Amino acid sequence: MNAWRNLNGEGRIGAVILTALILMALLAPILAPGDPLAISGEPLLHPFANAAHPLGTDRLGRDVLAGLLHGTRTTLLVAFFSAAAALIVGSVVGTLAGFLGGIADAILMRITEAFQTVPGFLLALAAISVTGPSVPTLIFAISLGTWTQAARVTRAEVLSLRERDFVAAARTLGMHPLEIAFREILPNAFGPAASLAAISVAAAILIEAALSFLGFGDPNRVTWGSMIAEGRTVLRSAPYLSIVPGIALVVTVLAVHLLGRGLSRSERLQP
Repeated sequence: MNAWRNLNGEGRIGAVILTALILMALLAPILAPGDPLAISGEPLLHPFANAAHPLGTDRLGRDVLAGLLHGTRTTLLVAFFSAAAALIVGSVVGTLAGFLGGIADAILMRITEAFQTVPGFLLALAAISVTGPSVPTLIFAISLGTWTQAARVTRAEVLSLRERDFVAAARTLGMHPLEIAFREILPNAFGPAASLAAISVAAAILIEAALSFLGFGDPNRVTWGSMIAEGRTVLRSAPYLSIVPGIALVVTVLAVHLLGRGLSRSERLQP
């Protein structure tokens, strides 16, 4: 409740929208039971033309609403897990670089810079091309290109914390250096890196949609990107096939952005 009270208006709007999307994802098997890729009606039924298919059907006769609901599951699953993986990897690398310093810092930062020179989308595309499309591969591929910012932010925080009194006290008590780094320093340095979570989630949503649009998504799962790509072939006669998942994509990214802005402002207002 305290977190809700600390959120401003835009943060609350983002939280409400994102909560609704999460509920859609969780309830998708109940709201749209069965295989969303199965043919369930006549092809290219327009929205509201048939009560059984409120948002119409695609050119193969698959229900658009079922695809939208199940696509929410795939989108949020990939986005949240890839953002979490990027945050964990970046925090570990940044903590080691900032705490160890010297040669270890130089090597880890050069690796980080090397990953930053290549756009995250191209890294994800290369990884999927090698390993093949699947949800675990998508999570790995997206996190591969988005962990570097968390690493740099965590390293900067660790550099400012490693000379504090509580770290000196831990050394005096004989704690192992790695125990000091991950038990004493990382929890205090994690906050600024965690504030990047909203950016990471939004980036993951867009990268996943772009990969699915290009045909590099999991072929056994319906995704918003694949729905947009499917609608592209009949854009003039059935524009709703691309518009519906496109609106869902924009609303989701906007909700994550609003929630992230609300959380960052609430943190700045706290004493």
